[in-house]
Amino acid sequence: MTNVMGLKPIRLLGWLTISGITYGQVPELPADSIAYYRKFLSEKPVIRVSAHRGNTGRAPENTLATFRIALQRQVDYIEIDVRTTKDGQLFILHDGSLNRTTNGTGPAAERTLAELKELSAGKGAEDSFRTEKIPTLVEVCQLVADWNAHHRAKTNLYVDCKAVAAEPLVAILTRYGLLNDAVFYGSDTFLQSLRKVAPKAKGMPSLRKNDALTAKIAALHPYAFDVDATELTKELVDQLHQQGLRVFVDLLDEGDHPEYYQKAAQMGVDVIQTDQILNVYRTLARRAMK
Repeated sequence: MTNVMGLKPIRLLGWLTISGITYGQVPELPADSIAYYRKFLSEKPVIRVSAHRGNTGRAPENTLATFRIALQRQVDYIEIDVRTTKDGQLFILHDGSLNRTTNGTGPAAERTLAELKELSAGKGAEDSFRTEKIPTLVEVCQLVADWNAHHRAKTNLYVDCKAVAAEPLVAILTRYGLLNDAVFYGSDTFLQSLRKVAPKAKGMPSLRKNDALTAKIAALHPYAFDVDATELTKELVDQLHQQGLRVFVDLLDEGDHPEYYQKAAQMGVDVIQTDQILNVYRTLARRAMK
């Protein structure tokens, strides 16, 4: 199997519809800004962008502060990691441990929501983020729903279901009108449970080995696949599209660079997940301008 986009394999931590980029006459580039690139790309069918953990480079991951900036940057998806507190509340945190991103220690699942809210989610960030708290799923949904109510270009949720039951997750997203356009990444077992609760929810299993494709389609009836970049080929993307399936790819860490965005665009993937939003927009727009 060809490795990641014809390049040497990369280590990836993670996880719109494209029909080809139309090339045309290009206005002079006035500024290196997301607003300009988005305006230019909105006129063409292009790859969509997901902000990994809401990352913007301006605020701590998986916080309301960074989600607000991601919304202002008009991303198509904000990826969030959902977990459950000791008292059954849903909150947003990537790690199972509090150690890396908060001033707490130990397993987050052993804390109540009130206890989690006493912590700072701004560990290692600027002093201005010391008061940033671990957000609840309700707070994130309220933020995104309010934004979408006042903006034509909508931002959807990419829900990484770390440790959560399907029923409360579906209930909250339904309450805020975000269920239908959200995508749900998780284990095959979780996605099967999600399908029972919300048959039309857009499940997205991982595809780490191509020989698992047929079995996963039959068992999960997915909306999309999160394809490992080391397994990604043009032939696989075409095969999935022919079956009406979307292709998401994480381009993180060593892969979060323009050469990989270009390769993803050439292969026709639907969504790029990134920590470098501006770099992705810049690369896609300049590719379309040639």
